[in-house]
Parts: sequence; C-alpha cells; structure tokens
Amino acid sequence: MQKKILITGASGFVGSTVVEKALELGYETWAGIRVSSNREYLKDERIHFIYLNYSNKNKLVKQLSEFSEAKGKFDYVVHVAGITKARKIEDFEDVNYMHTRNLADSMIESNTVPESFIFVSSMGAIGMVNEETYEPISVDQTPNPITAYGKSKLKAEKYLMSLSNFPFVIIRPTGVYGPRDKDYLILMKAVKSGLNVGAGLKKQILSFIFSEDLSKVIFLSIEKGMKQKVYHVSDGDIYTDDEFMHIVQTVLKKKRVITIKFPLFTVRTAAYISEKVSGLFGKTSTFNTDKYKIMKQRNWNCDISAIQNDLGFVPDYPLLKGVEKTVAWYKSQGWL
Repeated sequence: MQKKILITGASGFVGSTVVEKALELGYETWAGIRVSSNREYLKDERIHFIYLNYSNKNKLVKQLSEFSEAKGKFDYVVHVAGITKARKIEDFEDVNYMHTRNLADSMIESNTVPESFIFVSSMGAIGMVNEETYEPISVDQTPNPITAYGKSKLKAEKYLMSLSNFPFVIIRPTGVYGPRDKDYLILMKAVKSGLNVGAGLKKQILSFIFSEDLSKVIFLSIEKGMKQKVYHVSDGDIYTDDEFMHIVQTVLKKKRVITIKFPLFTVRTAAYISEKVSGLFGKTSTFNTDKYKIMKQRNWNCDISAIQNDLGFVPDYPLLKGVEKTVAWYKSQGWL
C-alpha cells in the first residue's frame, strides 16, 4: 500500500521539486496549495491536490479530521510553505511561525500526527555565527538570526521542539538553487550582461545546495525514520563569492565581466529605497532590507557531518554540475 505524503507549498520552487521526488519514489503524493496557486509545475496526473487553511486552526482541525476519516491520515508531511519576502514584518511571523504552529497543533488535536514531520527551515534561522573565524556552523551553536525571516523560522523551530513526542525533523538548507528558482536567475542575468555586482568588501564564504539534492536529504530522513533531529544542509563545499561568480561566468561562457563591489552601507541604503518604492506601488521587493541583512552575512560555511553520518548523504550535484543544469533549464525556458 502506498504511503501518503503531504507537501505544503507545493507550487513553489522547492515544493514542486519535492513533489517530483515523491512521485519518483512511489508515494501517494498530495500537494498542499492555495486556490490561487500556479500549477505550472504540478501537471503530473498522479498528483492529488488539497487546500488547507493554515491560518485558521479550527478549520484546519476539521479538514484534517475529515480527510483522515475518508482516506486515512498522512504518513508523512513535508512542510515547505512559507514566505521569504513580505510587505510587512508581521507577515513573516504570521506565515512562517503561526501557520507552522497551527498545522502541528491541528495534527495533534485531530489525532493525525504523521510518522515524520519535515520542517524546511533555513540557515537564516541560525544567522550570523563564526563571522570572524569562518569556522563551519554546527547545529548546536547558539542561533543569532538577524533577519525577520530567520527569526520567524527559528520561532517555528523552537515551537516544534517544545511539543512532546512530536516527530519533527528540521532541515536548514543553505543557498538553494536549481531549475525554477528566480533569485539566482537575477544574478546570472547580470553576469550574462557583463556585470558582477557584489555586496561588501570583506571576504564572504558561501555554500550551496542544488534543489534535487535538498529533496534527496528530505526523503533520506523520512526513509531512515529520523525524529527530533536538526540538520544543516549543503553540498559540503565552500566558496568565496569570487569563486562562485567565476563558476557562473564559466558556465555562461562569459569571458569578460566587470566586477563592482559596493560597501555594505551603500547596499543597505539601496535596499531601503527599493523596499519603500515597491511599497508605494503595493508590491513586495526582492531586494529589501531583510535581503540586505542576508547579503551582509559573511559566513555561510555549515557543518553537514550529521546528514553524512545519519543519512549517508552524498550530493549528486556539486556546484559546477548544478549550475550547468540550472543554466540549461533557464535557457530552455527562455529565461536566460
């Protein structure tokens, strides 16, 4: 009998990639989406759809109870749904924290707690750590989130940890890239046009995880029955910002690129202006003050020994290979 899996935020970049992996592995796959969600990447006829009201716990309890009575409860839940940018700071807490809390509480109250609840958090939840030494950031270090996004993710993590016997696994990916992602697309478009724009004059250490490798970690943790675990996720390599840009430049076959690095105070000012201008038009800016704080962080070197030891994780996509596949997809879609 097929195991049922619920993937929230299924229409997004990461969520849709997790859906594809679930189908590949033979799960009965339920995509948690909004009525208004774009289903462009959810066209496989094997996908089941469900609309859950994360903002109203009473309604959510009713929905989960009725679903369980009709079809049986979900065996696994991968909670990807969340926001990385918002017009109002409070939106981060409402969506990233309260929706997570409501989903966990509703599963407890409706007696539909799954075998495993995977919460896709972020390295932003641990924040600025080891900034002077550039040492790998371990899961047991004291978090120091500096963004509203990171703080909301950490608050959700702490709530899950506070629940008695709740089968959480917290996944903290570093920079996630791959087909369908639009954040790194902006950077690649700039390089293609001959411009490499950097933030900050001090060395920055970066790490990355290809979207399919992130999905691989998620399902390894499910298949190995992990519970009450926190994992940092990257491909295990680190790069300076210059080394990363050189890889992008190589893949794009761009021989000459003008490199400009702006001091952080000018980046902060530009981010503030971008955020305010977008707000005047009722829009959310990708380049905002929260994004600036992410760019400000110098050390993204994370310790992944736990996923190597517990899960036997070996990435299928080191950075060069992953960027090549990503660029090829961008080009196939006419994005680049």
